[in-house]
Amino acid sequence: MRRCFAALFALALAASGAFAAAGAPAELAVAIRYLQAEGTSHAHIYLYREDGKLLRQLTKDDSGQDFDPIFAPDGQTIVFRREKKSGAIEFWSIDPLGRAQKQLPAAPEWYTSAEDAPFFTNADLEPDPSPETSPAPTAVPGAAEPPRTYRASDGSVEVVVRRLASDEEDSINGEGTGKHFLIRDLRAGEEKEMGTLPGFVGLWDVIHRKGDMEQVYLFEGELRLVFFSLHLNSTDGDTVFALDLNNSRFLRLSPNWAAPIPLPGEPAFLTFTYNRYVPIPGSKKTANCLYLERWDAKLNKVRYAREGSAAICYGASVYRAGRTPAVIVLKRKAD
Repeated sequence: MRRCFAALFALALAASGAFAAAGAPAELAVAIRYLQAEGTSHAHIYLYREDGKLLRQLTKDDSGQDFDPIFAPDGQTIVFRREKKSGAIEFWSIDPLGRAQKQLPAAPEWYTSAEDAPFFTNADLEPDPSPETSPAPTAVPGAAEPPRTYRASDGSVEVVVRRLASDEEDSINGEGTGKHFLIRDLRAGEEKEMGTLPGFVGLWDVIHRKGDMEQVYLFEGELRLVFFSLHLNSTDGDTVFALDLNNSRFLRLSPNWAAPIPLPGEPAFLTFTYNRYVPIPGSKKTANCLYLERWDAKLNKVRYAREGSAAICYGASVYRAGRTPAVIVLKRKAD
């Protein structure tokens, strides 16, 4: 009888997500601070399934702000920081079922040594989660800079960043610029100006992986993308477009900035997505918010936050059983 109960208990735990099997949907521990009209809002840790389903709220303590959750290498524990009102930092652990929450004397070595996931950035346009102003549009005198060519490692395609001195729009970082950038299909021997593609608004520069200015492509299975930045105006700031090479179209990732984060081995990626002037429910106030989102190979997205909320993501971690790496760390600010 005891063996029977033990087997049933193990099955219940497995079904609830306590033991993630290889090939099971990934889970994300996300620190979210939901902004409220009155009083102090607090960041708590929430557990999501990769498809956007909220599995459970893991922490509820309002004595501080919970941030930077990271899964242990085996996925059975989540460690996070709690910043107290006094400014003191505590380390806590909890399991994915929301049990066994306890304060730790110090952060585990695997937590302190965890490296932030690589992401796409732009040295001239650092993302800002709470911008009040935006820099003036950048001008290129005479638009005379030489073209830059980026060829994909598989030799299938190349992007040419070029500006024409004869086109005045090309000299200013704003809508309409970049229409003369080229996309070349090297296998078919064809090229197009990007201004002719669906979804084109403007392109200022290609965005590269952090630490490697030549790595501008995100190829994972069906996913074939290049990212570009563009300045909009002082209200909306900067934004990011994805060039979908499969369908020769542009998709804007956010009304404002978005930092793409690859998911190695998956035809999908994440973004830290910045939204300015989001209405705070129950008030006339607005706030600059930061969300975590996931995009699949068809560029459909899910957001890891309540619908219609004004919220700030204070870091996240992904556990992917059977994949390499199994744990992906997304620290609070991707800059």
